[in-house]
Amino acid sequence: MQPARRARRQPAWHMLASEFSDSTLSQQGSGEFDPLFVITKLGAKVNRVVVAGMLERLDPRETSNGSTLWQGQLRDPSGLHFFSVGDYAPESMRELTIQLSARIEDGETIMLLMVAKARYFQNDEGAVYTSLRPEEAAVISRESYRNWLVEASNGMLERIDMHEKATSLEKSGEALAAGGIPENMREGLLLANEHYGEIDLETYRLNIMNSLDIAEDKVQNLSGPTKPASQTSLDTDTNSDEPEEKENDSGEEADLKKVLLDLISRLDQGEGVDFDTLLSNAAARGHDRDASESSLDELTEEGSVHEPRFGWFKITN
Repeated sequence: MQPARRARRQPAWHMLASEFSDSTLSQQGSGEFDPLFVITKLGAKVNRVVVAGMLERLDPRETSNGSTLWQGQLRDPSGLHFFSVGDYAPESMRELTIQLSARIEDGETIMLLMVAKARYFQNDEGAVYTSLRPEEAAVISRESYRNWLVEASNGMLERIDMHEKATSLEKSGEALAAGGIPENMREGLLLANEHYGEIDLETYRLNIMNSLDIAEDKVQNLSGPTKPASQTSLDTDTNSDEPEEKENDSGEEADLKKVLLDLISRLDQGEGVDFDTLLSNAAARGHDRDASESSLDELTEEGSVHEPRFGWFKITN
């Protein structure tokens, strides 16, 4: 009797929310252990991902069998990842989820990184939904978040390059191989081309520019990929060098004011930028909501910004 075949652990892609959530194609073999893949428009064949962002929501829901299913949203500069944590999740992930829920209820801004399995669902009307099933997660620092943004942006940029290169090649695995397309992209690109056809790459380029703009303080210091995916502790944000942290407070405050002014300048369509939009965008860049609110108050007191109407902010000319 032959032993049962086990599923091979799939590599995880560092991926921005826009690329994953745009996907409407999946692939799964007929075998019991064949993994599910979500095929993105850029040709990534995704079973597992490494994602990060601001934890925007985490709510419990009671299922029909009486168990609790936690549903959450993770925001990065390009959009939202939706995820769920249930009884099937590792015990460490369930415990972390309960802790995170309490911290969100206390109003804390949380930057989270997670390794997750891709999920795909199509309803009776034909609408397609993607979501994530976390395997492990960790609260991360703003610096680690910026590092991840660089990693995810570089990955998307490489896939854009592969996609553009593939459009000029014959649609076969042999032709893609001869054209220098790496093996892990060939099948996905062929499937994506057949399903999606011609796609608009400009939105993805803008996602990359925005993400790198957020991470600009760290871009030049990175020499290789970071390894936050192995972190499973809530202690990843701690800094034992307390005096140095205090010395940097004034610099961070000045940087935050600069971020807020830049956001108002970019987002203002003529009537100003509303309070929630401004603070949510600052949080997506790794800034604590309370700190952003305090800096916004200071900018108002200094006269750098004003409120043409309550809760809306414009730069003072």
